[in-house]
Amino acid sequence: MTLLPMTDMLLKAKKEKYAVPQFNIINMEFTQAIVEVSTEENSPVILGVGEPTIKYMGMDYVMAIAEAAAKNSSIPISLHLDHGSSFEVVMQCIRAGFSSVMIDGSKYSFDENISLTKKVVESAHSVGVSVEAELGTIGGTEDNLHVHEKDVILPSSDEAIEFWNNTRVDALAVAVGTAHGMYKIEPNIRFDVISDISNSIPVPLVLHGGSGVPDQDIKRAIECGISKINVNTENQVAFSNAVRKIINSHDDIQDSRLFLRQGREAVKEMVRSKIRLFNSINKNNSSLLNI
Repeated sequence: MTLLPMTDMLLKAKKEKYAVPQFNIINMEFTQAIVEVSTEENSPVILGVGEPTIKYMGMDYVMAIAEAAAKNSSIPISLHLDHGSSFEVVMQCIRAGFSSVMIDGSKYSFDENISLTKKVVESAHSVGVSVEAELGTIGGTEDNLHVHEKDVILPSSDEAIEFWNNTRVDALAVAVGTAHGMYKIEPNIRFDVISDISNSIPVPLVLHGGSGVPDQDIKRAIECGISKINVNTENQVAFSNAVRKIINSHDDIQDSRLFLRQGREAVKEMVRSKIRLFNSINKNNSSLLNI
């Protein structure tokens, strides 16, 4: 099976009121854990890759690992650029074989964001690649992105309508009170913003900063119109804690595969819990696999 754009899987999620998970991959172990559990749970999945991961792993290794995962799986899998910083970076990923990309123009003015996103959509759609964009400004830190709480901007439904009418993106990440990274206090999610925007435009909405959001808030956000949820930090924490635990208790271990395996198992547990929370279990759409 080849890597797929995420458009159809997200439209199905929007219609049926569940969320497709995006789990960011940073190495082989993360990818194995995510795809193995998603296959067991019969859930579609989006493999997110940030620019720092591409620099760390190398584009060839990213593609080889993702393509191997898709080839050996029976579920829809999308390889998605997370927070693409420029048109040039997006095009590099499309040429390499990414099936989906995000262009993050949130640091620009509203009109500049529209112009950049429209340019990406036109290029990506011409080769069958799906596009996610960001509207508003999401706080917190992820990879090399940091937005202070005072700089967070929440979009209005009118802005969302104008943005979508001018860009025709396949998915829209909206700032609604979540943040990248783990929370020091419980997030104040604006469910009214989610509902207003979801009811105003036909495309699925994306929740960034899904790590650490209380389960009841995740469920409510999905009911209000969220169709894709990004999780990264919680997997990172689970992996790191598991590796640290075994290294600290077994200082004679020389075979790195032994502690990497424990990290992989910890990620598997986290991924399984998120798939069930997002209600994407058994949402494998067999028609997508025939594309």
